Amino acid sequence: MTIRARAGGHRHPMRVVTRRTGLSADLLRAWESRYKVVKPSRSEGGQRLYSDADIERLRLLYRATLAGRSIGQVAELSTEVLTALVRQDAEADAEAEVASQGPQRSVLVTSPPAAGYLTDCLRFVERLDAPGLDATLRRAAVALPAAALLDGVVVPLLERMGTRWREGTLRPVHGHLAAAVLRRLLERVIESASSPLATRNVVVATPVGQVHEFGALVVAAAAAAEGWRVTYLGTDLPAEDIAEAAARTRARAVALSVVFPAGDATLEDKLRRLRALLPKDVTLAVGGAAASAYRAVLNEIGAARLDDLEAFRAQLRTLRRTRTARAPTPGARRPSRPPDPQRRG
Repeated sequence: MTIRARAGGHRHPMRVVTRRTGLSADLLRAWESRYKVVKPSRSEGGQRLYSDADIERLRLLYRATLAGRSIGQVAELSTEVLTALVRQDAEADAEAEVASQGPQRSVLVTSPPAAGYLTDCLRFVERLDAPGLDATLRRAAVALPAAALLDGVVVPLLERMGTRWREGTLRPVHGHLAAAVLRRLLERVIESASSPLATRNVVVATPVGQVHEFGALVVAAAAAAEGWRVTYLGTDLPAEDIAEAAARTRARAVALSVVFPAGDATLEDKLRRLRALLPKDVTLAVGGAAASAYRAVLNEIGAARLDDLEAFRAQLRTLRRTRTARAPTPGARRPSRPPDPQRRG
């Protein structure tokens, strides 16, 4: 539950803070007691209540400690300094990761900790044990960097479940159970990693006719972990709606997930329509299992085809280093809509 404070602004109970930051309640209390990292207010019943600024500061402190610093080294830093520090860490990690990988896929996929969590997750899926799966994913989210969580646990889990389903060793009920738990995890990753101080915005969605959501959710989580502000729209959206969201959020990029089918001529027209509606300096990136089938139209409209998450991260890093020349506009122009309000795409 979120409480609206009389003086303005929201106040959140500890369970919200732990979910958004990744900190355990015990560690949060220890940081408050020993280092005075934040000063929460109290409800009439004595419950700790945290502001949005408190949550952002705690999130930054946690990310700073994940880089190898002790809490004592960063506890007294201002939020502005912490923001710069965490951004520098992310950029340094990204450069080191790219340098170490060369042409190969991310080494995070085969890291032993991620492999252990993946094995446990598959076991809990087989048993239809939703609490066990949720607990394992929560532990993985705390123990692993976001990129390792996505590349080493979430994506392989989805891939192996798909293989097992095609082989007949998993039934649809297993997929439904895992989907519900994974959706909550990815939403937590997006929420906890996203920063209101981010200076680059990305819109993530799927076009009309594309109803498979997990590719888009994983992409949104990856973008948030890269330090981008994410506007996640969901699935099956007309080009006009996606373009309008990009205009209103002043997005630097639009990322689409395309999974099935692999030869839809109407989708090609929708991609052309979306590219025409977006400003020229907004990058359109398309990934997913069926993206390679649309290579010709993507080349035609100048869209980036993303073969995997690492390609998407590389695209975001390139965009982050590129300054846009677009001038601020007080009111974004709304893309024109078809006359029939029932028409989609």
